[in-house]
Amino acid sequence: MDKEIDELLGLKTWAVVGLSNNSERAAYKVAKVLIEKGHTVIPVHPKAETVHGQKGYTKLSEIKVPIDVVDIFVNSELAGSVVDEAIAVGAKGVWLQLDVIDEVAVSRAKSAGLLAVMNRCPAIEYHKR
Repeated sequence: MDKEIDELLGLKTWAVVGLSNNSERAAYKVAKVLIEKGHTVIPVHPKAETVHGQKGYTKLSEIKVPIDVVDIFVNSELAGSVVDEAIAVGAKGVWLQLDVIDEVAVSRAKSAGLLAVMNRCPAIEYHKR
């Protein structure tokens, strides 16, 4: 798993699904860490809010630039459909956050050639390195 984590952390453009302007939410704080580490963060949320100065979108398919990593901050029940969207838009990897568990979706992502990490947090992984 560490190899996949290192590879994902090395990728530049991250779409963060579930990212809103609620500064109390984990997605907001993790996105800030990603930006501080040099990543481009694209918010994806039903409200399509601008977060950390970045224009938001309601779904991955609206994003016009190539997406490297789809960081998934949604309930486990919704994660599979986000993984399917990530595959459809040609993302290089998916990152299911802490407590976001969907083994079947991760298996689909890996079968489609994507890097996949589940039940981890990139901010925590950065602090370990």
